[in-house]
Amino acid sequence: MGAFVVIGAGPGLGAAAARRFGRAGHPVGLIARDAERLAVMAADLSSEGVTTSTESADITDRRALEAALGALRERLGPVQVALFSPRPSLSWIKPVLDTEPADIANAVALNLVAAATAVRTVLPDMRNQPQSTLLFTTGGAAVEPHHDRAVSAIAYAAESAYVRMLHDALAHEDMHAAQITIVGPLGPGAQHEPDAVAQQLWRMHTERDQPLIVLR
Repeated sequence: MGAFVVIGAGPGLGAAAARRFGRAGHPVGLIARDAERLAVMAADLSSEGVTTSTESADITDRRALEAALGALRERLGPVQVALFSPRPSLSWIKPVLDTEPADIANAVALNLVAAATAVRTVLPDMRNQPQSTLLFTTGGAAVEPHHDRAVSAIAYAAESAYVRMLHDALAHEDMHAAQITIVGPLGPGAQHEPDAVAQQLWRMHTERDQPLIVLR
């Protein structure tokens, strides 16, 4: 199996998805800013028998993200499945009338520009592998915009449009692009359990029948 890479990996959903895909036999790559947190996640996965490698990078830095994906490819082999799942900085999320242009620019750089960088970097490998999948997660603001959380609604809406266009453009190449939108709290004991969402991501990869699932 080709590599499964999480871009914007965190200890919640990113780790749960890594366990699910790793359990199925995919070597796992993790990319995020925090090297110490990545090391903890990698140790946990390795203890469960999952081949894991990490790269610390600011994914809004195009060259850094390309380099991180390249390094993981060298160690794990070609990417077959990529999960783009970064979390925005809470400092950007403000009421719409208090939102600065820089807040919007930062959110779009994270949720859309970084997504496009990741896609363009992994696509050559994916085109040479069967059952390749691009997966994306967004929060509920993608479908329920609220004026108190402006940048989330703006950036997630843009990301959602991008994913839908990817889905349509790649369908004839037997590649799948799909998105899960999570409405409500995500975490252990919360409305949405990370392991349950990870299983949905796995199903989207294997069944390949929907471009979008909204979890409420």
